[in-house]
Amino acid sequence: MSDGLDVIIVDDDQAVCELIAAIVKRFYTWGEVISFTDTDEATKYCLSREVGVAIFIVDVFLGGVSGFFFLDSIDKKFPAAHSDAIIITGNASDDIVNMCIASEVNHLLEKPIKPYALQLAVRAIAEKYLNFAKKLFQDPEFAKSVPTL
Repeated sequence: MSDGLDVIIVDDDQAVCELIAAIVKRFYTWGEVISFTDTDEATKYCLSREVGVAIFIVDVFLGGVSGFFFLDSIDKKFPAAHSDAIIITGNASDDIVNMCIASEVNHLLEKPIKPYALQLAVRAIAEKYLNFAKKLFQDPEFAKSVPTL
């Protein structure tokens, strides 16, 4: 496990999972890039982590479960899992958009994924944590007010 902000990819298609991981590894430097094709394995990994903060790239349909179900299954450990997620789909229908909105997922990308769109979505999520860390370093009074684990 890294000490950074990891990216966790969950897609039941091995080729898609590897492609997304390769794209993210080209630009992402703030943590590890970890990918899973098995939802149960991904859930087990997430729930065993010490720190409940990561960026998630999750396919809408993961075999027998949905990407939203996966995010729901880890949200006690990762309270911001939905807002820190990028949902990917082969067909961004109104139903999927509505599920994203209802689940508080703000990033939806349609396959085939454009690398620049993925980079911007990952960067948008990482940026909120980078800004928070910057505020902690620049404002000692604020840092003292933040509860620690």
